Amino acid sequence: MASLSPPEEAAAAASYHHRRSKRYSSSSTNGSVPEKRHKISLPPPPPESSSSSFISSSEIESEFSHHDPNFARINNGSFGCCPSSIISVQRDWQLRFLRQPDRFFFDELKPNISQSRAAIKRLINAEHEDEVSIVDNATTAAAIVLQQTAWAFREGRFEKGDAVVMLHYAFGSVKKSVEAYVSRSGGEVIEVQLPFPVISAEEIVDRFRNGLELGKANGRRVRLALIDHVTSMPSVVIPIKELVKICREEGVDQVFVDAAHGIGCVDVDMKEIGADFYTSNLHKWFFAPPSVAFLYCKKSGGGGSNLHHPVVSHEYGNGLAVESTWVGTRDYSAQLVVPSILEFVNRFEGGIDGIKKRNHESVVEMGQMLVKSWGTQLGCPPEMCASMVMVGLPVCLGVSSESDAMKLRTLLRERFSIEIPTYFRASGEGEIDPITGYVRISFQVYNKPEEYHRLKEAVNELVRDGFKCMSLSD
Repeated sequence: MASLSPPEEAAAAASYHHRRSKRYSSSSTNGSVPEKRHKISLPPPPPESSSSSFISSSEIESEFSHHDPNFARINNGSFGCCPSSIISVQRDWQLRFLRQPDRFFFDELKPNISQSRAAIKRLINAEHEDEVSIVDNATTAAAIVLQQTAWAFREGRFEKGDAVVMLHYAFGSVKKSVEAYVSRSGGEVIEVQLPFPVISAEEIVDRFRNGLELGKANGRRVRLALIDHVTSMPSVVIPIKELVKICREEGVDQVFVDAAHGIGCVDVDMKEIGADFYTSNLHKWFFAPPSVAFLYCKKSGGGGSNLHHPVVSHEYGNGLAVESTWVGTRDYSAQLVVPSILEFVNRFEGGIDGIKKRNHESVVEMGQMLVKSWGTQLGCPPEMCASMVMVGLPVCLGVSSESDAMKLRTLLRERFSIEIPTYFRASGEGEIDPITGYVRISFQVYNKPEEYHRLKEAVNELVRDGFKCMSLSD
């Protein structure tokens, strides 16, 4: 399909910026985060304020001015982002350790990590603070949970051949962890094949039910269900509450939700979700510096009593939350800035919920603009994407393998200065000229419409030039 003409595109961008300025409004603050010398207190909920008290567009630009201005950075989902004010707070924590390590270790580290855990507890609506452990990333959290599962197989508490059920679109490193911990210990791994593109949540629910039935075949028990909240690639929001409920009905021992893209991207409420374990990175959609995540372990189920950090140190045996506060000499600063991040997100109208809502609306708007120009489709209905959406590429580009997708990603970065993940979807039997190439676009507070229009024009240029992925060398 034809793209917008330059005047139409300019009008669209102007309209968007008008809405954006209303969303973020102007602020008289200088964007700094107050320095906390000894005790960091949790900030109170944001008061009802006039629009003039919220962060302005210029202040947002200042907070992310360290981003390379020559690149369209529309891949927040991979590595996240961290505002300058939080980087400054992190640096202060690092210097406090380097300045006087003894006092930092004995007087400051544990109580301030506890402050971060308390902040996360409130954010995720957990029952107890000791249900929350802070770890490096969701991959570490997965290793902690799967390590426990492996021990149960090796110690005879689980029968050889009992099943772990996971989604086929689980993140690659988590699949490797399942292989390393579960498969080597005698567990049977069942991968639930999910459709893509996705038409409705019911498709996923039905496939998951079938996977559980397969896991229970021949008298086996399903010992663990490992479910994504937002799959990475392709990106789809999974109906997590429904799947956890099905697991309870079907007698699954434990449910672990891998929500690497959870907090700051989708609603995260432990009491509503009801999983035994839940992990989310904070550095992807919650503005933390890399890398930091939390692992929630439900206290009432008793499933967390045998969890241990895979790096064994002096706190071993004192509970996972305490074990995780000290795993040897290292930089803990990313774990200590969480209360300051709360102060940052509360500068936006609606706090983190307002950010999520605006990011979702914007990424859908940009995705629909792209499919209109390219004559393709989104990878799922708008209600099944959060702050990321899969957008089909023109068929004529000839994306015919994962290698093609990666080479196209490199081309977009090197020739057009666009950071964007690409995805290859194998064609199904009987499909005629299917869309096999997709890009995953993200939207975060620093993004602007012109970045997505740059992507649109780059792809349209390739189409006009008769480009084919097969022309790219390895």
